[in-house]
Amino acid sequence: MIAGFTHRRRFADLSEQEVLALAISSEEDDGSIYRSFAHRLRADYPASAAVFDGMAVEEDEHRHRLIDLHRARFGEVIPLIRRDHVAGYYARRPVWLTENLGLDRMRSEAAGMEAQAEKFYRAAAARTTDAATRKLLGDLAAAEAGHEATAGALEAQHLGTAVRGQEDAGARRQFILTWVQPGLAGLMDGSVSTLAPIFATAFATKDSHTTLLVGLAAAVGAGISMGFTEAAHDDGVLSGRGSPYKRGLASGLMTAVGGLGHALPYLLADFWTATILAMVVVFFELWAIAWIQNRYMETPFLRAALQVVVGGALVFAAGALIGGG
Repeated sequence: MIAGFTHRRRFADLSEQEVLALAISSEEDDGSIYRSFAHRLRADYPASAAVFDGMAVEEDEHRHRLIDLHRARFGEVIPLIRRDHVAGYYARRPVWLTENLGLDRMRSEAAGMEAQAEKFYRAAAARTTDAATRKLLGDLAAAEAGHEATAGALEAQHLGTAVRGQEDAGARRQFILTWVQPGLAGLMDGSVSTLAPIFATAFATKDSHTTLLVGLAAAVGAGISMGFTEAAHDDGVLSGRGSPYKRGLASGLMTAVGGLGHALPYLLADFWTATILAMVVVFFELWAIAWIQNRYMETPFLRAALQVVVGGALVFAAGALIGGG
């Protein structure tokens, strides 16, 4: 922490010079964030990247105007004041974290950034007594408020209806490849593959506690296995399926959820009550899988339902026969 800022300062306690310095560093940070958005999008969404490039240029212009004003009023040395030095000041996501955001999230993040910046400039303008500073801060507040229109103009310049549609379709496809497809595979595996060991144990022992332990072990073990397998077998570079860590998380988590769904009813001490409830849960799990297939994978609902219901029924029957044999 810099000298004089070992403790966070309140915004109301900052001098006019410090407010200007804070505005300068904030504009620098925002320009960097927009450039990181553009860099992240350039390969897959060049038109949207151009929009963020244009917004970064505007942030640079704001910063230059603020530096010129600081030079005129306070000289060449600008105090090093950043957001984390000021209590209650709005925060920004670190650049390394914003690289993980999707296209739609980047757009909404940018809109939020502009709204926060406008609020800051209006508060700063209300505190200054210098006419030139007050005018500039007011102008910048208006400019931040008008960035939505600026973004719209940039989108009109770089994003036609057809291009916007293509980019949105590409973003949806990436979401499906990275999150939905691995998660669906995990949910199917967890829901179906654990039916046999759980219900075999249930009908063999007719003991809720034993069945619960087997179900927990099967669900958690399958989740760990599926998660590591998904993350390890494809790094996503050539396939374009996205981060292996995201896919592994989606697959592993949904596999565990699928198995836990019909294991947790055996928390109930009464065996038959727990078994009937587990069967009801299985029914909803299988229909959820069919809905996801229809919603995101464009599989006709009846065909998806037939596939998962028949498959699930066969596995359930195998487990019941083995356990009751």
